[in-house]
Amino acid sequence: MKYRYSLFSVSLLLSGIHITLGGNILVLPGEYSHWYNMRVVVEGLVARNHNVTVLVHTSSPSVKYSQKENFKYILFNIDMDQEEALNVWQTFITTSMLQTASGIKAWTMFWNMMSGFTRLIEAACEGMLLNQRLIALLRESHFDVVVYDPVMPCSDLLAETLGLPHVVSLRFTMAYNSERLCDQLPVPPSYVPAIAAQGHLTDHMNFLERLENMLIYIAHTALLKVYLFLTFDTFLTKISGKPTTLCDTMGKADIWLIRTYWDFEYPRPFLPNFKFVGGLHCKPAKPLPKEMEEFVQSSGDDGIVVFSLGSMVKNLTKERANTIASALAQIPQKVLWRYAGEKPDTLASNTKIYDWIPQNDLLGHTKTKAFITHGGTNGIYEAIYHGVPMVGLPLFGDQPDNLLHMKTKGAAVMLDFNKLQTKDLKEAITEVVNNPSYKESIMRLSQIHHDQPMKPLDQAVYWIEFVMRNKGAKHLRVEAHNLTWYQYHCLDVAAFLLSVVALVTFVFVKTCAWLFRKCCRRTSKGKKSKNE
Repeated sequence: MKYRYSLFSVSLLLSGIHITLGGNILVLPGEYSHWYNMRVVVEGLVARNHNVTVLVHTSSPSVKYSQKENFKYILFNIDMDQEEALNVWQTFITTSMLQTASGIKAWTMFWNMMSGFTRLIEAACEGMLLNQRLIALLRESHFDVVVYDPVMPCSDLLAETLGLPHVVSLRFTMAYNSERLCDQLPVPPSYVPAIAAQGHLTDHMNFLERLENMLIYIAHTALLKVYLFLTFDTFLTKISGKPTTLCDTMGKADIWLIRTYWDFEYPRPFLPNFKFVGGLHCKPAKPLPKEMEEFVQSSGDDGIVVFSLGSMVKNLTKERANTIASALAQIPQKVLWRYAGEKPDTLASNTKIYDWIPQNDLLGHTKTKAFITHGGTNGIYEAIYHGVPMVGLPLFGDQPDNLLHMKTKGAAVMLDFNKLQTKDLKEAITEVVNNPSYKESIMRLSQIHHDQPMKPLDQAVYWIEFVMRNKGAKHLRVEAHNLTWYQYHCLDVAAFLLSVVALVTFVFVKTCAWLFRKCCRRTSKGKKSKNE
């Protein structure tokens, strides 16, 4: 009887072990491609039998919600309707793409964009942190960890309010400033290039480029500190009721999941709590829909070109669309173009337009020769995963920097979208398709990407579970968080050593002067007595 009871207990334990290992996770996602990336992490966590709750405001323009087993959404209201929130993002896209604007028009557009984002940030923060019923509900849910994208405002402050360890998921913040200033990431300007709007710096810099890089870092640091002081820091202090800065809250993250890897990054120092999970959404290609497969097969030996400017850019100006369509008409490949705008007048029979394309599956198709991309991290990693060389048309954000990395590594040709001519695009596609060096370079990056001890998604899930198991990961955070800026740079030590050197020098000079005067007096007395 005792043996049967023991056997039953073991069987019950084994059958229910997934229950005992399940955690309770709160996720705060970003928008558009950021949500797509985070959704893959959520699905990975659910597959490991964790209970995942996604917190999203009702005006989110891109996070689509539906309740599933082990996976639910909590919605909270904000003082901004969905149409206004969507307009904020559309203004951001329009302003970023019109880089040729100048003078008063440029400043007006920039001001409208920043004002819109400020309203959205304040509305989201107030709707989340000042909602006592929501905070009480989250406390009662007894979450183990918060996983958030910094695009979701006040996520870090919410984690601190709930007293929970938190994991950040991101590609980077502008010029690595938040990582550098808030999480003490070492960024030697001699070989770590800053992120500029139209980046051209790599990890190989001559004197003038290092000078430029240093000046960009100084400018970014000054501008960010002023911007944060006037916006985030003031608002976070108001919300929390005590002096609070963005770096205070963001710097307390236990783990940073960086959505790149060494197939993409230049070699550089990182901290123990920075973990690479680039390409976590990538997977083997699935069969295409029948009609699309027939069009792809009709390309013959010339193959196909896949073209997408991402999920945020729905259409283009008529002139720009016609320029692109004219270039595509002059290449022998068939083209599958994700585009929701008006059909261009110059569209040829070799090009088909789709509102949506299975991008990963197309890039994994054996007939794909090139990928025309805006340079979003998700798309670039799908190209690396499947080994497809790129033609880059960067628009905004991290896209110029992303494509510069690919260009530097020999896997892409990079064009200026605002100055794009039909001839330029045609020649770039022809170069990427016909020059074997681009295919060889991207295949080398693909090999590096696949040669990892653990898949990126498994890596992301592991570190989230690590934080849950250990109630945080403070042991991975560097002591630099507890140092002042002058202690971090050892300026106090330098000042002390300089003082010691100055004191020793002073004493030495004074001693030499005293000895010199004494010797002179003795010599003078000797001469005087001899003369007498």
